[in-house]
Amino acid sequence: MGRLFGTDGVRGVANADLTPELAFRLGRVGAYVLTSRHPGARIAIGKDTRISGDMLEAALISGILSMGVDVLRLGVISTPGVAYLTKHLGADAGVMISASHNPVEDNGIKFFGGDGFKLLDETEDRIEHILRNEEELPRPTGGEIGRIYEEPAQEEYIQFLISTVDERFDGQHVVLDCANGAASAIAPEVFRRLGAKVTVIHAEPDGVNINVGCGSTHPQVIQQAVMAHHADLGLSFDGDADRLIAVDSTGEIIDGDFIMAICGLSLQRQGKLADNKIVATVMSNLGFMKAMEAAGIEVVRTTVGDRYVMERMRADQAVLGGEQSGHIIFLNHTTTGDGILTALQLVQVLVKSGKPLSELRTVMTRYPQILENVRVTDKHAWVQNAAIQAALAAGERELGDSGRVLVRESGTESLVRVMVEGPDEHVLRKIVQDIVKVVEEQLGVNR
Repeated sequence: MGRLFGTDGVRGVANADLTPELAFRLGRVGAYVLTSRHPGARIAIGKDTRISGDMLEAALISGILSMGVDVLRLGVISTPGVAYLTKHLGADAGVMISASHNPVEDNGIKFFGGDGFKLLDETEDRIEHILRNEEELPRPTGGEIGRIYEEPAQEEYIQFLISTVDERFDGQHVVLDCANGAASAIAPEVFRRLGAKVTVIHAEPDGVNINVGCGSTHPQVIQQAVMAHHADLGLSFDGDADRLIAVDSTGEIIDGDFIMAICGLSLQRQGKLADNKIVATVMSNLGFMKAMEAAGIEVVRTTVGDRYVMERMRADQAVLGGEQSGHIIFLNHTTTGDGILTALQLVQVLVKSGKPLSELRTVMTRYPQILENVRVTDKHAWVQNAAIQAALAAGERELGDSGRVLVRESGTESLVRVMVEGPDEHVLRKIVQDIVKVVEEQLGVNR
């Protein structure tokens, strides 16, 4: 049996892999590990808009209450909203029910400590150990059973978001793609209060349309909307609003690397970029690395996953870090990646500079980067597979010092991701095709 916790909590197909029974047990064990279970111990719970959220929330809450721990039910809110409110409300822990950018049939459960940070591996390991070994947990009775408290704290989170900027956005026409998810009731309100002209798309969640043909995983949608509405920029979130992909007025995509470059250089100019350092992952574009190097900014790379970015940021006392996919962390404001907060910081740089996003993005040049996902039977087996290793070595020889080959397994799905980067896109596509063919032959589900 593989590790239950992936790079971002426990995920699976709701009611098949991630069952109410498992959610109940996670609630019990999570309450046992993350709280002292003293009178008044509390765990905050939020969820995105997918239909299975109600089912899993009910089971999770039952497990927590059965341990004598109270629940603060936040309702539909973003993942970073749960992180912020857990700390703000003084809860012992927080839980978000979401599968982020995944399709509606998936769902997930991710925990936060009382400090608002995602759990360390060793804490998740302890939860998983107790789950797998069926350790006997206490069963309070009578008046010691926990209670549910409704805590509609969305307004407090909105006020926090607004407090992170000191500029108004009057005169900026912004298109927001809310992915029919957790951003739907929050992002438009925040930008309107700051004075922006707001055009909203995909903000009518019905339980099953989350991430469907919209949001940050479908950037062509926000591209088309920005051009159609002649907007200054577009901001596209995923289902739980912890990531952002932007688009400038010409329709060019501004991914996490561009956002980190733009915001990092702005912080550097203000003397607010601690140690002139940004934390990124191995997926960050070579163009980002070169631009930061030219500006005298050190880029520290981690494995993929915003939790690993955060851990390194805390260790190095960095204030900015993130992923190409749009998970950006502003540690001087919050404890996790927050798509709406990132959008606010980006627009604030735009307003302060007086320049359009199309000009700001010229701070870096994106190198061609080809990424292919291969669905496999065992996503870890590529490491020891001689044929795959030989294909990787051949690709690296062909690129030489002008590019790189990166293969990694997905943290949330049974996928092997093959990425090749370099100056010549035609060469890159050939190398990727050669490697993918071998991976499919060796590990593919249809081989």
